[in-house]
Amino acid sequence: MGSRVVALIPARFESTRLPGKPLALIQGKPMIQHVFERTRAVDLVDRVVVATDDARVAEAVRGFGGEVAMTSARHESGTDRIAEVVRDLEAEIVVNVQGDLPFLEPAMVHAAVAPMQADTILPMATVKMPIEDAAEMANPNVVKVVTDRDGFALYFSRSALPYWREAAPPGPLGYKHLGLYAYRRDFLLRFARLAPTPLERAEKLEQLRALEWGFRIKVAETRGAGIEVDTPQDLERARAWAAG
Repeated sequence: MGSRVVALIPARFESTRLPGKPLALIQGKPMIQHVFERTRAVDLVDRVVVATDDARVAEAVRGFGGEVAMTSARHESGTDRIAEVVRDLEAEIVVNVQGDLPFLEPAMVHAAVAPMQADTILPMATVKMPIEDAAEMANPNVVKVVTDRDGFALYFSRSALPYWREAAPPGPLGYKHLGLYAYRRDFLLRFARLAPTPLERAEKLEQLRALEWGFRIKVAETRGAGIEVDTPQDLERARAWAAG
């Protein structure tokens, strides 16, 4: 009998903005270990697997007792990488946890999985957090999302979204999209076979592929993600934050 909920963590060593990111040390432990341990602490996740094409990452994961699956080096996205692993796994729901969330809170995973459990035909779900800071709103490394009244994604962008033509009202300036997804297993395999789309290429955001092909994405609000590590500056912030 297969696991009902499997969490996969795609991990590339050759990150463009921060080479060697999965093995970057935070308080003496590689970042991938922080992500793995926090994901394993989520009570509704039955199994956690790191998906990588790099022997150095695989060795580190096995070194701290984690499970690892080796994948092709030709994948262009994390989704393609986890789809390769999922083909050989039994699961109902697959959670894609980005390897750059060293301070992941279990509540984030719950927020992504809960809509999938409540609606058995929902193909995928993800999470968002409020943006209060104007600099974060303007940062292209921070992905923004807007949703309809029922919480389904309308669009994701690296640009400020929405653009406040006049003064913004009280409250969040917008919402930051976090790279954590829950998929129905069969949909994930189908999604990975879909051709990339124009908006996906323009923004370098693979979730736009789902929207452009007409699939709905439920977006749940969450808090407590900490710092996403995309750049050397983010890594220094993460180290300072972990040190208290």
